Amino acid sequence: MRALICRQWGGIEQLQVGEAPVPRPGRDEVLIRVKATAVNYADAIMVAGRYQTKPELPFSPGLETAGVIEACGPDVHNLKPGDRVMAILAYGGLAEYAVAPAAETYVIPQDLSFAEAGAFPIAYISSHVALRWQGRLEPGETLLVLGAAGGVGLTAVEIGKAMGARVIAAASTAEKLAVATAHGADATVNYASEKLTERVMALTGDKGADVCFDPVGGSLFDAALSSLGWGGRILLVGFVGGVPQIPANRLLVKHRSALGSSLRYFRWHAPDKLERSVAELLRWHGEGKLKPCITHRLPLERAVEGIRLLTDRQAHGKIVVELEPA
Repeated sequence: MRALICRQWGGIEQLQVGEAPVPRPGRDEVLIRVKATAVNYADAIMVAGRYQTKPELPFSPGLETAGVIEACGPDVHNLKPGDRVMAILAYGGLAEYAVAPAAETYVIPQDLSFAEAGAFPIAYISSHVALRWQGRLEPGETLLVLGAAGGVGLTAVEIGKAMGARVIAAASTAEKLAVATAHGADATVNYASEKLTERVMALTGDKGADVCFDPVGGSLFDAALSSLGWGGRILLVGFVGGVPQIPANRLLVKHRSALGSSLRYFRWHAPDKLERSVAELLRWHGEGKLKPCITHRLPLERAVEGIRLLTDRQAHGKIVVELEPA
């Protein structure tokens, strides 16, 4: 099969498309004939050897995928060959075939295209898990989303609206804020030209946000924490801007909480809640509340270009590598 192959740890420039053996599913796994796989910032971290998972070399990156089940392991009873599915992967999605745990493979409805499904698992499920189970976002609350036009941030905007919140989208350009507004944001903050805390306080009548969804970290974290009102919760979802230090006294005084949310670990520790998250997300998609934003559709040979757009923070929405026409 054709696959994007990492043969040594380092930059993504060394990745090359080559031939690799078709993987074989284990007892509780499925083999998927890949139609579409989204690239993620974490792909670059994995290739550099700095991700939580460090596969044996050589390997193919790719943390999510969508396609058709080709074969099932003997212990798989809820799925069958021919099913249209999306899946969360340890790695391996940027190839013509991928192996996925049956427990993290989900049948997709006919109205969800393979391209949309390939871009769905990591971003939407990560955001839902963070907002529903960690942030405990309630209808009528105010949600502040940083990096609101990014692959994960944009899904948080949509999910926040679906949950009945008022959503303030924060991003670094007017173009990105326009994208967030088109996906449901009620108000915006340009943190390249406006002071984040002051703007959020003005938008909330000095009350502050109830929940902040933060996939950025870095220098924005301090202002985001100050943007929270009494009892506010800040959700740490990623650190593309760097890992911040949390001043504990500022949590105590305002009764705030700082909560980490990682889909990688959540899916191992709370599989029942994960199932409920996926079911709710697919229901919302069917109701037209979620509209995956795909800004680039690339062939496998241009997958490195797609990852580079993410690492250089030049993209909004999701970038999908299509291996076959849908």
